[in-house]
Amino acid sequence: MGNKKLMLGNEAVARGAYEAGVSVVSSYPGTPSTEITENIVKYEEINVEWAPNEKVASEVAIGASMAGARSMACMKHVGMNVMADPLFTVSYIGVNGGLVFCVADDPGMHSSQNEQDSRHYAKASKVLMLEPSDSGECKEFTKQAYKFSEEYDVPVLLRLSTRVSHSQSIVEEVEKDNYELKPYEKNIAKNVMMPGNAIKRHVVVEERTLKLQELAEVSELNKIENNGSKIGVITNGISYMYAKEALGDRVNYLKLGISYPLPVKKINEFMKGLGKVYVIEELDPFIEEHVRAYCDYSKVTLIGKSSFTLLGEYTPTLIKKVVFDEEGYEFNKLDETIPVRPPVMCPGCPHRGTFYVLKKLGLVVSGDIGCYTLGAVNPLASVDSTICMGASISAAFGMAKARGKEFNKKLVSVIGDSTFVHSGITGLIDIVYNKGINTVIILDNSITGMTGHQDNPTTGYTIRKEETKQLNLIALAKSIGIERINVCDPFDVKEFERIVKEEVNAEEPSLIIAQRPCALLKSVKYIGKARITDDCRKCKQCMKLGCPAISIKEGKIVIDQNQCNGCGLCLNVCPFKAIVKE
Repeated sequence: MGNKKLMLGNEAVARGAYEAGVSVVSSYPGTPSTEITENIVKYEEINVEWAPNEKVASEVAIGASMAGARSMACMKHVGMNVMADPLFTVSYIGVNGGLVFCVADDPGMHSSQNEQDSRHYAKASKVLMLEPSDSGECKEFTKQAYKFSEEYDVPVLLRLSTRVSHSQSIVEEVEKDNYELKPYEKNIAKNVMMPGNAIKRHVVVEERTLKLQELAEVSELNKIENNGSKIGVITNGISYMYAKEALGDRVNYLKLGISYPLPVKKINEFMKGLGKVYVIEELDPFIEEHVRAYCDYSKVTLIGKSSFTLLGEYTPTLIKKVVFDEEGYEFNKLDETIPVRPPVMCPGCPHRGTFYVLKKLGLVVSGDIGCYTLGAVNPLASVDSTICMGASISAAFGMAKARGKEFNKKLVSVIGDSTFVHSGITGLIDIVYNKGINTVIILDNSITGMTGHQDNPTTGYTIRKEETKQLNLIALAKSIGIERINVCDPFDVKEFERIVKEEVNAEEPSLIIAQRPCALLKSVKYIGKARITDDCRKCKQCMKLGCPAISIKEGKIVIDQNQCNGCGLCLNVCPFKAIVKE
């Protein structure tokens, strides 16, 4: 017996990778997947990195697999979009060493711009997908994924969701497998996907899919729990845990640990003799559509999304109400109304100065993915659009093309330093190459802020905090043809305003690097906290910053000393110098 520990699902995946003998991991941070790679760092035998984006990460993992290593790349669901190109082709190529891509979906959009269901990628790319329900399964399914990958010559998707990734349950640690690198052999027919080879590999993929379908019929990862009921539940992932909590032993279960391909014979076997069968799955009716298309449900009443929802997360209360028409669990509630707590940028956030100026100037702001998306929230309410990583630059160029030069003089793009490296560079090249005159502001806060302070190519440190070459944004911009480049502190609001005015009116493309570190970095230490003096004239200019430390109480503007970190931005915007530092 091994050592037993409580682990996050993500931590358990990392442990599974270690025990499976994985030696190369490349990822891009994205909640809720980030902690997988952050926990892999503690295993010194594993070569681990943050890649510039998910496409690069997956290609590194594919290369390592070709070379004979067991490898992994991790991402959130929208990162799967970025790495889709190599995914579809490596499905044709297959593997040498086992290859696993971990993808964490985000039902409820706790930290995401959409609720896409990654199971569709498994079906579209024709690769195997496993889906654990708790931390113990996260570890075991990870190890099993590598065995399946090598046995069936297939990349494997390991699908998690926010609640599986971030909940804790018991995991048993055992010794790592004694995995040795497989030999590397030149194999042009298998590894070079030009049309003549790819058309032959497609035949192999279809033959493999038939074998994987047979695996789904016999694998213990798809298991029937017979409790002698006439009601059946087909489910997977976290929905299985919710159903078990809500329904207990009052129903029979078919728990599908393999999300793709789905079985047919096993589902038919499960439904025999049942009166009602509920398909319980978050997001899309992926399992339900399979059952309706391929299985014999003529003798049962099949109930799925018509009684549940396509939106957000499920709960035990919801499931109990649908299946048994019983109310859920009672909770102690406060009689008073709890005040709303909207998301807000932290006290001292460097982006606050940027958005204060952009709002003051009345500019159209093409936004991007990061903490700075909160620039769309009142009172700053500055960001006009947010689409996906890097889109702030490309979309603004499209706006300028549509509406002309005068509109362009009221338009800027904002993008974080990590996001710029991820997907923004090509958009900036497009502006230069196609003779645009857009202004781009890189919000350089010295870290990847939104996902928890991961290093990136602009910080000069690797995931293990080893010093490395630091990407020079100025040199990069010059190399692609940007000649107007300004580096400035967004808290120097007068100078920053002057620069923005000048650049949006320029007749050529320009880059502003708004440079100030994230207030939560340990290296950032401001001296003295701000307070309001008797000179305050209640003009409320400081309130326009949206700083959580500044509020109005009993008709007076006050600064909460528990929240203020002494960044000094409010001193720079007060027209009457009525704010001072202690």
